[in-house]
Amino acid sequence: MDNYDNEGWQRVLDRCHHFVVLESSVAVTDEFIYFTEKTDLVRGIAGLTVYSSNKNDPYVTIPDDSDNDSEKGDEIIKPDDNLILVGHVVGDQATLEVYVQNEEEGSLYVHHDLMLPDIPLCLEWLNYDPSSPEDANLCAVGGLTPVIHVMDLDIVNCLEPAYILGTDDSESGDVTAVHFKKTTKKGKKKRNHVGHKDSVLDLSWNKNFTHVLASGSVDQTVILWDLETGSVNTTLDAFREKVQTIEWHPFEGQSLLTGCCDKAVRVFDCRNKDSYKAWTMPGEVERVIWDHYNPFCFLASTDQGTVHYVDCRNDKPLWDLSAHSEEVTGLNLSSSCPGLLFTGSSDGVVKAWDIHEGKPVYVWETNSNLGKLQCLGTSPDSPFTVCAGGDKKDRNFGVWDLQENTSIKNRFSKRPLLLPIKREESSGAGESNSTSVMETVATAMDDLCLSLNGEPKDKLKKLPVQSKSIKKIKKKKKKTAA
Repeated sequence: MDNYDNEGWQRVLDRCHHFVVLESSVAVTDEFIYFTEKTDLVRGIAGLTVYSSNKNDPYVTIPDDSDNDSEKGDEIIKPDDNLILVGHVVGDQATLEVYVQNEEEGSLYVHHDLMLPDIPLCLEWLNYDPSSPEDANLCAVGGLTPVIHVMDLDIVNCLEPAYILGTDDSESGDVTAVHFKKTTKKGKKKRNHVGHKDSVLDLSWNKNFTHVLASGSVDQTVILWDLETGSVNTTLDAFREKVQTIEWHPFEGQSLLTGCCDKAVRVFDCRNKDSYKAWTMPGEVERVIWDHYNPFCFLASTDQGTVHYVDCRNDKPLWDLSAHSEEVTGLNLSSSCPGLLFTGSSDGVVKAWDIHEGKPVYVWETNSNLGKLQCLGTSPDSPFTVCAGGDKKDRNFGVWDLQENTSIKNRFSKRPLLLPIKREESSGAGESNSTSVMETVATAMDDLCLSLNGEPKDKLKKLPVQSKSIKKIKKKKKKTAA
């Protein structure tokens, strides 16, 4: 070993660079390394022992606790953190990303992500789990296929949905959460198709009846799903084009607002699927939302860049707004600041409006630099936080905290923050009126829904089956003298 020249040693080390220490019992030649017969194997590989923790390794003298602590800190969700669900598509790969945003720290990062089996077109959070009596943390995902995948957000690196709704003909008859009836045709067993027959464009979870989920589709239908059984409860088919947007009423669980590419907005009384009232818009309806501070009213946006404010008791909008130069793909009201409206468009601009005193007043705007905006959302806990997503590859998601924005502060700083009135909160003891506010709203909405008429014949043609069953408007009763 002593007469082995330096050049020979170098050739051996070049071949065996993964060894840190060469024991004296190892014989070295020009071709390979081998252990001699007298080698003590235990003592020979002792220097290669891997410790489960660096704290137990006597050769590691610099602690790395700070790195571990920072990683653990990122995994912990704190009470003041906001969570944002983002559907992200890169090539053929689709993921559901759970972002954590903290206003005080100014932080925004991906907490974890889930692989999706389909390209996501719409997301809806829900906490109803039919398999558990406790509240869950789930997200329903609608995509290019007719199947709705419900993901469990509490499982990191989840590979499969918690359950799915509907069937996809291209999936060769895979069993889903629903129960199928088997029919025999020419000696072969065949499963009946269940659910939508085309892409799912929007989802809305009913917070008053938590086992109900509504879905709108390219197949020109809206389906009401019973999550308890995973089956179709009702199918609304009063549409002549694809249904792009839907939303349940925040207080009245039977009232569903829909927007369609046939240029019509409809309000359904889901206790009778053929009872609805319709309003015609100047273009294809992109988004619809209820005004949670005025339960009779809703807003609708179109592909013509316009926004319309409608009172369900009237046949025409109360006001119209030319908000953007292209289609308005984002439409949201602040959760607790009355009158604060956010709009987003394919022109890449996010705007804020004040609609508290009737007609809208322009307040603020910014170029998002996210490309064409495809979605817009507001925080349920932070009244001045808004996020948007676009189609720009290198930067497609952004969050704005407008609490310290000068234009927003000047307009809304003196306005008291209010939470929407719920029925149970407004019907407590000590009310001055014999009938609570929400009971009055409920009665009015019931009267509205039960007397919903069909669409104007001169503008939208009704389906033959529905024209016989749609209820006519009740004649107003004349007031009798006292």
